[in-house]
Amino acid sequence: MHGHTYTLTVSLEGEVDSYTGWLIDFTDLKEAVDPLVKALDHRLLNEIPGLDNPTSERLAEWFWDKIKPVMPLLSKIEINETPSSGVIYIGK
Repeated sequence: MHGHTYTLTVSLEGEVDSYTGWLIDFTDLKEAVDPLVKALDHRLLNEIPGLDNPTSERLAEWFWDKIKPVMPLLSKIEINETPSSGVIYIGK
């Protein structure tokens, strides 16, 4: 068994609101993503439903499947295991 300190980048794509000047309120994004990160923190990932084979690719897809229903502007998920090794997932 070994561990990783992953980094997660969540990217959104869409029109900037003319009134707020925002694409989205980052508080809303944080509320969608933080519980997912906390659910994985210091856990055996292969014990998490949907992550029985926890590759970076499957982890990115897992995040996509959880975030996309509540963040329709989601455009990609990036997971990095190290500063030079990672994946970018552009969902289905």
